[in-house]
Order: sequence, then C-alpha cells, then structure tokens
Amino acid sequence: MPTRLDGAASLDPSNPFAEPSPLPYGLPPLDVIRIEHIAPAFHAGIAQQRAEWEAVATDTSPASVANVLEPLERSGALLQRVAATLFVYASSVGGSEIDALAEELSPLYEAHYDAFRLDDRLFARYQELERNLATQESSEETRWLLQVLKRRATLAGVDLDTEAQARLREINARMSTLRARFGQREVAAMQAAAVEVTEESELEGLAAGDRAAFARSAQDRGSAAPYLITMILPTSQPVLTDARSRALRRRVQDASTSRGSGVDADSDTRETLLELVRLRAERARLLGYPHHAASVAARGTAATSEAVMGMLERLITPAVRNARAEAKELAALAERDDPGAPFEAGDWPFYADQVRRERFQVDRAALRPYLELDQVLTEGVFRTATELLGITFTERFDLPTYADGMRVWEVHDADGTGLGLFLGDYYARAGKRGGAWMTSFVDQSRLLGTRPVVTNTLNIPRPPEGQPTLLTWDEVNTLFHEFGHALHGLLSDVTYPSLSGTAVPRDFVEFPSQVNEMWQTHPTVLARYARHHETGESLDPEVAERLRESAQYGEGFATAEYLGAALLDQAWHSLAPQDVPTDIEQVVPFEEAALAAAGAAFDLVPPRYRTTYFNHIFAGDYDAGYYSYIWSEVLDADTQSWFEQGENDGLDPQRGRRYREALLSRGHSGDPMGFFRDLTGRDPDITPLLNRRGLA
Repeated sequence: MPTRLDGAASLDPSNPFAEPSPLPYGLPPLDVIRIEHIAPAFHAGIAQQRAEWEAVATDTSPASVANVLEPLERSGALLQRVAATLFVYASSVGGSEIDALAEELSPLYEAHYDAFRLDDRLFARYQELERNLATQESSEETRWLLQVLKRRATLAGVDLDTEAQARLREINARMSTLRARFGQREVAAMQAAAVEVTEESELEGLAAGDRAAFARSAQDRGSAAPYLITMILPTSQPVLTDARSRALRRRVQDASTSRGSGVDADSDTRETLLELVRLRAERARLLGYPHHAASVAARGTAATSEAVMGMLERLITPAVRNARAEAKELAALAERDDPGAPFEAGDWPFYADQVRRERFQVDRAALRPYLELDQVLTEGVFRTATELLGITFTERFDLPTYADGMRVWEVHDADGTGLGLFLGDYYARAGKRGGAWMTSFVDQSRLLGTRPVVTNTLNIPRPPEGQPTLLTWDEVNTLFHEFGHALHGLLSDVTYPSLSGTAVPRDFVEFPSQVNEMWQTHPTVLARYARHHETGESLDPEVAERLRESAQYGEGFATAEYLGAALLDQAWHSLAPQDVPTDIEQVVPFEEAALAAAGAAFDLVPPRYRTTYFNHIFAGDYDAGYYSYIWSEVLDADTQSWFEQGENDGLDPQRGRRYREALLSRGHSGDPMGFFRDLTGRDPDITPLLNRRGLA
C-alpha cells in the first residue's frame, strides 16, 4: 500500500496522533495520549515531512510561492503534533520513561532539520524563486519568509563542503542529546537539593501557607522529615525572604548554589555542560565564526558579540557599585540582630525585606493574603488584557490537560471570534523542570487556518487541598511576564506558521513579556487584583503606593545577579574549542575567574544561575543568548514610557490596540526592530532602562 503523506499508512490508526485532533483549536487529546504513542508517531512524522520536502526539492517546474514556500510551510503536520507534545511532556511531566524517550528522539529531530537546512537543492529553489519574484508581485511577508529561509540555511552551513557538513550533523545530533541530558540532570539536582526540616521551630517567620506547602511536598515526595523545602531554578530561593533562622537560610543557600556539582552521577551536570561548550565552539569554527557567542549574536538583533559585551560592560560597574552600597546597609542590620556574625549571601533577601518594611513600610509577607492566584489571574492578568487589547477569557472545564491542577481558557476577540486556547500549568511537582516558560501546542497561521494553543508553566508550591494559593510578589511578576509571551502567541496574525508568534530572534522574544510586567504595579490594575482572599478587602492604596515607590530598591542586587549570569554565558561561549576545560573540577574556578575578569565578582551576590544549574543555556534555547533579557529590556523600558504618554497612566485602550496591531500580531513576519519603530516612531533609547535600574 502506498504511503500517504500524512503518515497514516505507517501509523496505527488508533494512535491519537494519526489524525488531526478533533478537539477545539487542535488541542491534543491529552487524556488519551500515552507515552507509547509518541515514538511511532514521531518516526512516521519524520518520514512524512521528508517526503514533502523531497517533492519540493525535485520539482522541475519554475519556482513559485505555490510550489516552494507554501508546500514547505504546510509540511510536517504530523511531526508538529507529536513533537510539541513530546517536548511539553519532557519539560512539564518528566519521569524516567519520557526522559529516556526525549533523549532518544531529540537527536533524530535535530538531524531531521539539519537535512532541511543543509539541502542544497532546496537552497537552489530559494535562489530561483528570488529571481522569479523580482519581476512578480508578492507580499512583504512572503519576501521576508524567503530571506529568512535563505539566511537560516546559510547560518546552518549549507555552503560548507561535504566533509564539514557531515561533522556538523554529528555535532548537532550529539548536542541535542546533551541538552536533553543536562535538563534531566538539572531536574534531578534540583530535587536532590531539597532541604529537609525536622523541627517546625526552624520555620519561624514563614507563613502558615508556606509551612503547609512544605508539609505537602514532604508527603508527596516521600520524605522522612515533616517538611521539605523544594528548590526553584534561580539561585535565590523564596524562603530566604521570611526565614528568621540564619542556620536554615545558610542551608538553603548552600543547597541551591551547590546543585549539579557532584552529589551523584545522575545529578552532576559538569561533564555534560563541558562537552556541550566544546561542541558549540567547534561548530562555530566550522561555520566561520571565532566562537559560539559570535554565531548566536549574528542570528539576533544584536548582530555581533561585541555589541552584546559593550552593553553588558556599560552596566557592570554601576550595578556592582549599587549592590555594594546595598550590602553595606544590609550588613549593618544583620550586625544589629546577631553581633559578630558574618553577613552572607543567604541573608540578603531577609534583610532586604526588612529595609522595605522599615523604609517603605512594605511587608511582602503581609501582601500574600492579597495575592490569591485566581484573583491575580482573572482581575489582574486577564482583565488588563481585556481592557487594553479587547480579548476575553472563558474557562473550559470540558477540555483535557496533562496534569492535575491545570486549567484551560478559550480566548475570544472583541467581536466574539475565537482566537485560541490558553493553558495554565502553575503548580510545582516531581519531575517538572524548574523555572517558568511559555510554549505552544499549535501555532497560528492563515495559510493553515490554525489558531494558537499556548501554555504558561510556573512552579508555584501547591497548597493542601482546600487552601488558597497565595503568591509571593515575585510570583505575581512571573505571571504577568509569562502571559506577555502568551499574548505574543495568541494574538499572532500572520500567514506562515514558521513566522508565527514568538518565532522571533532570541534577543527580541523577551520584549513583549517584559512590557507586560508593567501592569503589575499599575494603580488601577493593582487595585483590582490585590484583594484579601477571605474578606475581599482591597489592599490599602497607601500600601500600594509605597510598593511602587519601593520598586527600584534592590536594583543593584537584581542587576548584578542578572549580569553575573549573562557574563558567565558569554564567557563559556566565547571560548575556542581547545580552551574549554577538560576536567569537571575546573568548572567552578573558570566561573570565578570569568566573573573577576569582568568586574562582576561579588560573593554576596552570586549569579542568578550558576553554571551547573544554568538550564537556560545548557538545556534551553538561550545559549550565548541570556543577554536577551536586558537587551529586550531596553525596548521594554522605552515602550513603557510610550504607554505612559497615553491616558490613564498608560492603561489606554487606543495605545493597547496600536501595540497589538504594530507588534504583537506581527510575529516574525518582518524585521522586529522595524516593528518597534512602527510602534514608537523612532529607534530605541537606553535612558529609560538606566533610570529604571538606578544606573543613570
């Protein structure tokens, strides 16, 4: 029987991936998908897309949009369905079976797309199409897509000789395996670092809800201790803000910073990350770049690693200076409490919170009863999007999810048109990767007639059954941030799926998410969502104002810890292959030397991510690109100023619709910096960022 292009002939029809999902917006049937369904569908999907690519590559008719770009953009429907599910499950569900499957299939996925990017026959079709379009009418998006495909092929090495391409394929496949392995070991390291607490007295200062969450964690994970403090991905842990026990703070800080450094083989990330760094350096040399950081910058709006380092270096000195001034003040407070005891990194959040209480009369722990998850979502995150962007949210209880506690909302436009689905996976659980992120099951495309299905994933400790989920102020910030990514996906309105939503350069993708953070402290927005979960009482407006006044306090610490991580990323990825350490015991010394050389070494402010648990760059897509957050923040701070010129302190529907039209809807259908200029009418200005972070 001949093989159908949708892969159905080689795939059991009972496999839930064999046909497009019948659920709204193509949401995968998450209630019936099993791990054993994934590999057969994955292999069938690769075969199907290879056949579709081959048809384009061997077509002898004159190259046109209809026989080159459109079939390429339509290709791979089966593979997209299964790969999206595989990678969501690998990061959000975890477990030995899915981890092993991700490690097995990731190299095949990388090799598959290498075959596409390095196919010189397809590249020849692009060149022919470019010549043909010179005398024909075509849309700007179509011409842009053609340039994107050519550029991706060139940057991937399509011009290399056969031997170099073969080595490139080997490297890419191996790196894919190592990225999956790092992610698995980082999760294991994070779980192994959880701190057991045997006496409730050690938890002095912590809210009852936190204690209950730690008790539930101990029960869920089978700990012999009555309480288990689980880790989040960054170095600084939330419990440090409230814990009065210096000994507990030290234990938590030490456990956090030692992750991935040799507790056992399954949680030691050092050998994996060194091999990754070495292969990335070799790959960059094959592609004609001096190092990996240069090759990554060339793919972004920064263009060069020199431009990246120039910006980071401009910020380092004032950031560390401000951090040292903050440390001096905090150390004096610590001396008052415990004369003669050294002030340590794990003490910083506790005493910084005291300063906020004393100077600004802001008690962040006292805020938590006013920050209930559902209230923040519906009256803060969602309602702001409704007012600014004209979209509404209706919870769907009839649609499946992949984990207990997840929620699904259908998103509608102002005229009632369905825009897509939004899934919220908010609670921490065993096997789940740390941190927070947005991902996509389905991308928007006018060509395919698809609407987006996007997720936001966080790691909020889950309270015992029947108790409210009360958030920290930082977790509220994360909700707004990740929803900015979700809006970028949900409001996409482009023709081609490969240009949809967040498919923009890495150093632009954080821009919309950081813009969305501005609404967290907006007076109108804060008054709506900050209500006591028992009484419904609004947060005192004076407290809200003091909270906004205190926002800039601690920017020395925040900027210095971020820059530490960004500089480590650049340092590892600026190495030549022969300069990468070969001994795992050299990882920490390299890290210390890199920070010292950059002028960013400050023991009281460790990097936001140390090398051994830097998931963004060794398991995620931010390798040599962690600078993107501050690069994008230049645009974000400038855009916040643009919003604030509107009515109601920026909560202006007219500006919101303009922002949606000029930027959120555009995906990667053109030059992203051109979208910024379309929105603001000028090039970006760094001054608002310097003012925001107290670095002017």
